[in-house]
Amino acid sequence: MISLQESFKMAAAMLTANKLRTALTMLGIIIGNASVVAMIGIGQGAQKLALDKLSDLGPNVMFVLPGSRQARNATFDLPRTLVLADAEAISAQVPSIDGVAPEINRRLLSSYRNLNTNAMIVGTTPDYERIRSFYVDRGRFINSVDLERARRVAVIGTEIAKRLYKTQNPIGQSIRFQNLSFEIIGVMQSKGSFFGSNQDEFIFIPLTTMVSQVIGKTSPYGVEVSWINVKAKDEEAVSAAKFQIENLLRLRHNIQNGEDDFGVSTAKQMLDIVGTITGGLTALLAAIAAISLIVGGIGVMNIMLVSVAERTQEIGLRKAIGADKTDILGQFLIEAVIVSALGGAAGIALGVSVVLVVGALSPLPAVISPGAIVLSVVISGSIGLFFGVVPAQRAAGLDPIVALRSA
Repeated sequence: MISLQESFKMAAAMLTANKLRTALTMLGIIIGNASVVAMIGIGQGAQKLALDKLSDLGPNVMFVLPGSRQARNATFDLPRTLVLADAEAISAQVPSIDGVAPEINRRLLSSYRNLNTNAMIVGTTPDYERIRSFYVDRGRFINSVDLERARRVAVIGTEIAKRLYKTQNPIGQSIRFQNLSFEIIGVMQSKGSFFGSNQDEFIFIPLTTMVSQVIGKTSPYGVEVSWINVKAKDEEAVSAAKFQIENLLRLRHNIQNGEDDFGVSTAKQMLDIVGTITGGLTALLAAIAAISLIVGGIGVMNIMLVSVAERTQEIGLRKAIGADKTDILGQFLIEAVIVSALGGAAGIALGVSVVLVVGALSPLPAVISPGAIVLSVVISGSIGLFFGVVPAQRAAGLDPIVALRSA
C-alpha cells in the first residue's frame, strides 16, 4: 500500500512531465471558475448599484404615477392622467405627508453659444430638492419667488455643465431651449442614473415657467404632470400616506369599481422589485457560468482517459510488482484533483481580476463575493473527484498481464 504522500509525489511528477496536456486540461477549469466568480461578482455589483440608487431616495419617498398598471407596462410614454390640481389636493388633504413636488418633464435640445446637447427639462417646485435628496453643489435651487413670478431661471446637472460650459463657471450664464433664454442660478451635485435616466443631464426650472412658457396648457382638465413626488413624514407613515393618496385620487377621478388610472409606488416596493430582478439575473449568470465548469470537468475526464490509455504499460508494471487497485485508483484521482484545484485557483484569480477591471472601467461597484469563491472551490474540487472517477476506475481495473502485453 503506497502512502498518500508518495501518491501525491507521483501524481505531481506525471503532471509536470506532460506540461502541455496538464495546461490544456486546466484551461477548461480556469475558464469555468473565472466565469462563476466574474458573473456572480458583476451580477451582485449591478444589484448593489441599483439598490444604492434607490436607497438614496430615502425609505419614505413615494411616486404617484399616471395611468393604469396595464397602460404603464404597455408603453414607455406614461399616460397623462394626473394634473397639477391632484398634487395640490394631496398637499392640502393628506395629513401623513411631509412634502409634495409635482414635475413635468420634456427632453429638449438645449444650447449655449454654438454648443448643443439634449437635456431633460424638469419643471418642478422648490420642495423637489428636499424630497428627492438631490441637492445643489454650487449656487441655489429654484425658490418660491421664482415659482410665483414664473422666472426664466435654471439649475443644471453636472453633465450639462461639462458639455456646454467646459471649464468656465456656468452660474450667471444663459442657456437656451424652445427659443427662450434662461439664467443659470445653480449646478446640481452629481447624482448618476435612475431607472435608465441620467439625472446629471437634467435642467430644473420653475413649474410655472414650464407651464406658461415652455409647453403651454396641454389638457382641458388642467395642467398635466408627468408624475408627483411625495415624501411621507417618516417610514412608519408610508403605508398610511399611500392609502390616503389612493382614496383621495379615486374620489377626484371618480373611480368606483374600475381600475385606477394612477399608481402609487413606494421606495421600498421599488427596492423589492429591483432586488428580485437583479437577484434573478445574478442566479441566471451563475447558472450559465456553472455550465462552463461542467464542460471543464468533461475535459478533465477526457484527458485523464487519454492518459490511462497512454500509461497502460506503466499501470501493468506497477500492478505486476505489487500495487493494488486502491493505489492506482488513488493516484489517478489525486491527479484529477490537483488539476482541478490548480485550475480552480487560477480561475478564481482571473475572475477576481475581471471584476476589479469592470469596477474600475464602469459605474458598477467591484463586488468580490466570498460565496462565489467558496462555490467555485467546492465545485472545481468536486468536479475533479467526479470526473476523475471513471478514468481512475478504468486504470485500476486493468489486468496487469493484458496491460503488459498491450504495451
